[in-house]
Amino acid sequence: MTWQPSASLTVIQQRALIYRQIRVFFDQRECLEVDTPLLSSSTNTDANIESIKASSLGKTLYLQTSPEFAMKRLLAAGSGSIYQICHAFREGEKGRRHNPEFTLLEWYRIGFDYEQLMDEMECLIDNLSGKSNQYQRISYRQLVLEHISVDIDKVELLELQKKIDSLVPGTRSVELGYDQCLDILISLVIAPEMKGYVFIYDYPVSQAALARVKTINPAVAERFELFYDGLELANGFSELCDSSQQRQRFEGDNNRRLDAGVEPYPIDELLLSALNSGLPECAGVAIGLDRLLMVLLGKESIDQVLSFVD
Repeated sequence: MTWQPSASLTVIQQRALIYRQIRVFFDQRECLEVDTPLLSSSTNTDANIESIKASSLGKTLYLQTSPEFAMKRLLAAGSGSIYQICHAFREGEKGRRHNPEFTLLEWYRIGFDYEQLMDEMECLIDNLSGKSNQYQRISYRQLVLEHISVDIDKVELLELQKKIDSLVPGTRSVELGYDQCLDILISLVIAPEMKGYVFIYDYPVSQAALARVKTINPAVAERFELFYDGLELANGFSELCDSSQQRQRFEGDNNRRLDAGVEPYPIDELLLSALNSGLPECAGVAIGLDRLLMVLLGKESIDQVLSFVD
């Protein structure tokens, strides 16, 4: 163990420059920079995400996994388009591409849908990289169909489990649900084959708890993810504005947590109240800024772009 920074001073200086470029980019688009708390009495209910607990004055609190809920409350209060650079936290995520504490760039654009947000993301990345990059866009269904010959509109769980057994030997597929199978196939089989910047869009509704359902196809939601050479960089969507639907999705998340044998999390009642008061039509996205720095600076490990790691 050493007291020295894990990132070089050159990288630390490059990070500072990129932060300045980000702020100029959003200032030119009249997006307001905001700051929201790291601690909250509620947290993300997603069954695949574990929050880090803290406590104060005898009260259980959670370090934010994303500033999303607080930022949506600002949107409902009339903030207009906003962005934030902040730290976020997730339990049990440590490795070459993961750190329990990481940096997010998250922003919300009033009047945008997810397609317009993808356009803006391309502009931002081109701006930060100083060149015009090539971007591919492919629907979730088409991606799975092309790579592993599975049509998610027709496939049954048993067939997905057989695919897992064939393509990811050693996995206990019998214990996996439909979405868990798809997650494994995407992350372990399909993502390693991706080259360059790839947007995957129109995720199954079951994988988009905070996204608006697509009007012309209610089986999918207006959600996208951005990858670079198979590395997940960003997650965004046209925002769900209906408080009753959002409550149902949070409750569904907690039911899945119980089924998986993990504790349910408190539902953010303040967010639901904000949605009930009226969230403007908007789209939002969170980019893992450390991972984006890895891509922009040509680094292989997240440690190389973080000042310090434990």
